[in-house]
Amino acid sequence: MIDPRRLRILRAAADHRTVTAAAAALYLTPSAVSQQLAALEQETGHILLTRSGKGVRLTAAGEILLEHANAVLAQLERAEAELAAYAGGAAGEVTAAAFATGIAEVLAPAITRLRASHPAIRVRVRDAEGDEALPLVLDGEADLALAVEYRGAPREDDSRLSRVPLYAEPFDAVLHAAHPLAQSPQVPLSALADDDWIGPYPGNPCHDVMLLACELAGFQPKLVHSSDDFRAVVALAGAGAGVALVPRSALRGMEQKDTVVRPVEGPAATRRVFAAVRRGAESHPLFRPVLEALAEAARGLPTE
Repeated sequence: MIDPRRLRILRAAADHRTVTAAAAALYLTPSAVSQQLAALEQETGHILLTRSGKGVRLTAAGEILLEHANAVLAQLERAEAELAAYAGGAAGEVTAAAFATGIAEVLAPAITRLRASHPAIRVRVRDAEGDEALPLVLDGEADLALAVEYRGAPREDDSRLSRVPLYAEPFDAVLHAAHPLAQSPQVPLSALADDDWIGPYPGNPCHDVMLLACELAGFQPKLVHSSDDFRAVVALAGAGAGVALVPRSALRGMEQKDTVVRPVEGPAATRRVFAAVRRGAESHPLFRPVLEALAEAARGLPTE
């Protein structure tokens, strides 16, 4: 008989690709993770992982078992959801991991709605960049993620997650007020190919959006200044340090001294935002009202 607790460890090893990182995510020691994986191999009679240097990767047998592990763990989430519903409904705490703008624009308004409609549900917020929230959910450190699409993100049909699309917002060009294109009603990105650029660090999903938009416009941006804080990005643009692409909602209510904000001509860079829980947990009586409140809060936001 396969121990389902070991299936969770196998999935963590597959997600994090090292025993040390999987152990940290599961709050176990590396030796405990190695022992549990070895026990799982004994239970199944197959080698499930191969080790190369400091990393691990699944064998063909490991990939087969991982697919079943995702299904089993999703079914366990559904069982917990039904038992929770049977036990008496929505009362308890939900940990939500979200990026800063998502907290301000969607999560905070959703919490306001929940205080009126489901006062027994408490939402604990954890600030996490758009590419950090999903791993927190998969590792069990958060119940819900407010995340954005990015290169390398789990696909929409990923068997580990259940998604709720929320909104898709454009990025606008932010220029110094004296920039030659400051008076243009729209800015073609290709016209900014020779400018210095200001943007998020690599690894931030907005960095990927910026790169992709510029690649589609036919150039590689010369990223001179880096910050994950959009207020800092806008301030640098206002100082004449370069140009930037910033999500529209991040600009709302922000001081824009000595800058102009212009829509991008042609296909715009876009940030697609969604909520996600572990597959099977979407019907949990604690999580379902939170997902519904997020969707309601997002209805008033600009979309493509």
